[in-house]
Amino acid sequence: MPYTVILKKGEEKRILGGHSWVYANEVQRIEGKDKNGALATVRAADGRFVGKGYINHLSKILVRVFLRGDEEDGPALYAGRIARADELRRRLFADECYRAVFGEADDLPALIVDRYGDILVAEFLSLGVAQREETIVQALAEHFSPRGIYLRGDAAVRQKEGLPLENRVLWGEVPDRVEICENGIRMSVDVKRGQKTGYFLDQKENRLAARRYCRGGSVLDCFCNSGGFSLNAATVAGEVTAVDISQPALDSVKENAALNGMKNIRTVCADAFDFLRAERAAGGQYDCVILDPPAFCKSAAEVRDAYRGYKDVNLSAMKLVRPGGFLISCSCSHYMTPTLFAKMLAESARESGRRAKVLETRVQAPDHPALLAAEETSYLKAFFLQIV
Repeated sequence: MPYTVILKKGEEKRILGGHSWVYANEVQRIEGKDKNGALATVRAADGRFVGKGYINHLSKILVRVFLRGDEEDGPALYAGRIARADELRRRLFADECYRAVFGEADDLPALIVDRYGDILVAEFLSLGVAQREETIVQALAEHFSPRGIYLRGDAAVRQKEGLPLENRVLWGEVPDRVEICENGIRMSVDVKRGQKTGYFLDQKENRLAARRYCRGGSVLDCFCNSGGFSLNAATVAGEVTAVDISQPALDSVKENAALNGMKNIRTVCADAFDFLRAERAAGGQYDCVILDPPAFCKSAAEVRDAYRGYKDVNLSAMKLVRPGGFLISCSCSHYMTPTLFAKMLAESARESGRRAKVLETRVQAPDHPALLAAEETSYLKAFFLQIV
């Protein structure tokens, strides 16, 4: 007998409003019996139908709702939703490099698919979607006709779902590196070993926007990874210093710079925190400093420590900006809310003895759409500041 999950009184409101996640502590009782990862019906305390989704007793997110009407789970549903998600991207982007499926925002919870030309890189982040790998891969292959599809299954969240950490080819042939074009720049992406799916597509439009703040000046790009911001800055800047703690990441920066014939980028292998402090002590000055660190907090319990970390790097960065220059500061943790991030920046400016003007605030690119009903899908913040 299939599972039926009965919610506690009032807990249905968030789900009926468009959120997908049913937490275990919101459940009054579970009726029926089925296997983990099976489709479960969710009902309100008074018996009203709320939706259906895959259940996982190993996860704090007990059910991920994705069926809200009379739709049937199966190949046709995945094919239709993947096509609908891709239709949006094709309307928004002229190139073939974008996030084709963004989980909950595309009504396919826990499924991520990035497109790098004729190569797709997928993440299956819940037990339910992982169990339907064959169906999903077939739908992706039929819609995109790719050269290859690769599984990046090394995200830690998979372990919480009872899934192994593994990377492997799902379809066709997948090279170690794929060349893409972003904002007119050639980039070599390591789809098998690079962070996440190989590249951070969510910052594509913010990297282009950064160019106006880098014209003719000296630019410091901390936490540079494979050089997205560095290369965009180098198209207009006099010189760019790219800093990262990972030498393989810096090797990618050098490779990408060579692809584009850029000779105005120097790389420094160092901890960004230490580098910024050392530059302060040495009296270093830059016309623009870019901070795009990894998420400093991945849970609400880590916010306090993350706040201190963000403040540390931003205060140091502000002291390194020449008067009238610019700071581009980003956070990719949804727990660091825009309000909290702005508060941190204001404190950093005050304690650094500088004044900061907000010129732009930006979010993730539209191929990473955010649901108003699910704040978790709105995570990226980029503040473009003038430091005076």
